[in-house]
Amino acid sequence: MPQLTVVVPAYNESAVLETFHQRLGKVLDSLPLDSCVLYVDDGSRDDTWSIIEALAAADPRTGALKLSRNFGKETALTAGLDAVTAGAAVVIDADLQDPPELIPALVEQWQAGHDVVYATRSAREGESGFKRFTAAAFYRSMERLSDTAIPRDTGDFRLLSRRALDALGQLRERQRFMKGLFSWIGYRQTSVRYLREPRQAGTTKWNYWRLGQLAIEGITSFSTAPLRLATWVGLASAGLAFVYGILVLVKSLFYGDPVRGYPTLMLVILFLGGVQLLALGVIGEYLGRNYAESKQRPLYFIEERRLPRHPR
Repeated sequence: MPQLTVVVPAYNESAVLETFHQRLGKVLDSLPLDSCVLYVDDGSRDDTWSIIEALAAADPRTGALKLSRNFGKETALTAGLDAVTAGAAVVIDADLQDPPELIPALVEQWQAGHDVVYATRSAREGESGFKRFTAAAFYRSMERLSDTAIPRDTGDFRLLSRRALDALGQLRERQRFMKGLFSWIGYRQTSVRYLREPRQAGTTKWNYWRLGQLAIEGITSFSTAPLRLATWVGLASAGLAFVYGILVLVKSLFYGDPVRGYPTLMLVILFLGGVQLLALGVIGEYLGRNYAESKQRPLYFIEERRLPRHPR
């Protein structure tokens, strides 16, 4: 059985897969332990799967899973990690922004006794200033809002020991934020810093809409701060409305009640209505998560499976 399995989720990555596999193969050749690679095709619409099949046919230490449709990266990661039944696992993307050459450093920390070794970005090349700003803001917001300590500037690139994989396998929630789950399991964790490179080929699948959805997923998965915020905003609004009501009453008693103040009345109504809709939206987000969990659907389905023939 392999001592190390490299899990690679892929969605429409045909432009970079062969280059990635060549670089990864050199790294695996240098490791002093049995290792293999497992690609997870997350319902790609290009020829990603045919390339993966060709790689598996040419390299006996290459395995592959083809999901029945596009379930999303978090679920594809889960499918790949579920398939690792022995040894440790490394999670890495195929776009070469995370260098495979860093894997020996992760292995070194694992062999030193750590269960989770995550790669922290010291810099992010090839990304706009706005994207770097929003990424930094997200990680720092999660640090303050979540009860689970989620490392700053850290993606999915990491190594997990057998004990960490077994613990992660027990977490079967449908709304999955893997960066939070990796941290939530605990055990001995450490980091290795690296320079994140620009994407080598193809285009990113993470536009700002999807990144925003992921941010909401992370915040609602590991924090109830939005619910508490809605409560405090509601209390503050009620307090302001009460004070304003007292002012209106005093003004009516001393100065009469002329038919004026329509703009002020509309402003108050719109303000309170907006606060109520905000609170309902936050509650609805959490209610929707409970609805999705209550259906207990399987996380994914596998259409095809190819296991490595000879790890080395």
